[in-house]
Amino acid sequence: MQNDNVRPESMTRITTKELADAFIAEQIEAVRAQVGDKKVLLALSGGVDSSVVAALLVKAIGKQLVCVHVNHGLLRKGEPEEVVRVFKEEMDANLVYVDAIDRFLDKLKGVSDPETKRKIIGKEFIDVFVEEARRLDGVEFLAQGTIYPDILESDGVKAHHNVGGLPEDLNFELVEPVKLLFKDEVRVVGKALGLPESMVERQPFPGPGLGVRCVGAITRDRLEAVRESDAILREEFANAGFQGKVWQYFTVVPDFKSTGVKDGKRLWDWPVIIRAVNTVDAMSATVEEIPYDILFKIRDRILNEVAGVNRVLYDISPKPIATIEWE
Repeated sequence: MQNDNVRPESMTRITTKELADAFIAEQIEAVRAQVGDKKVLLALSGGVDSSVVAALLVKAIGKQLVCVHVNHGLLRKGEPEEVVRVFKEEMDANLVYVDAIDRFLDKLKGVSDPETKRKIIGKEFIDVFVEEARRLDGVEFLAQGTIYPDILESDGVKAHHNVGGLPEDLNFELVEPVKLLFKDEVRVVGKALGLPESMVERQPFPGPGLGVRCVGAITRDRLEAVRESDAILREEFANAGFQGKVWQYFTVVPDFKSTGVKDGKRLWDWPVIIRAVNTVDAMSATVEEIPYDILFKIRDRILNEVAGVNRVLYDISPKPIATIEWE
């Protein structure tokens, strides 16, 4: 008997729009047969996997899909707005937007240990999602953005999509339409579904979001410095043609300050650290060389546009010995 979680060796790799269209049509039929007239719940983060699943299920079952987007305040600049625009306004999806920023940041106040931060963020996300799930009637299925590497690495359980932490009484049956695809194939399917490039080509992003890039105890002003500096870096990398050529790039604002000077007055502000790496498997990573003219442009914009910052540094540490993220 064929294991549904094993990708057949004969399965054609999805590399073209034609192959993606055929896959989409096949999955629409399969989802309709599985779900019938019942509702499906999906935690829509705005990442590649959940976005592609959401777009596919909107095509398959329309308003039977209920997408829950939780804004925990740790997303990158413009991402919650993009999720609402793409799915609610353009696709007319049944989207529940939850503003939980204060709830998350209040729980994280004063917490500096990285693992404790991750646990708080993960638990709070599940709690918010469960609260929303209990408000809905007729939901019998949970959609997940599980992809094939998740199955190979973790026996099919993708914790940041919450199946591992949901109460047993919810008893959802899983809907996983892209579980036999690799990430590059998911991107091809996403493009065929009409998702914007910014969403389909989104960089890897940690589950705790900017919480691991606001190193130490998270404060709202320092978190905003991470968000704004990251947006500048991404914009200037796109202008320089680095988007799609560099695997991952972001900024970090650690919890310490140094002396600076502006308009003849001394400052006591944070540094912004730029990180840009290339990797094949994320087990090792090399540092991307950024020409000085581009670095200086990014530096000047960050120093001029981001409040509370007086230094810009470039992390040139490879993995190993450093990790890709700082926490």
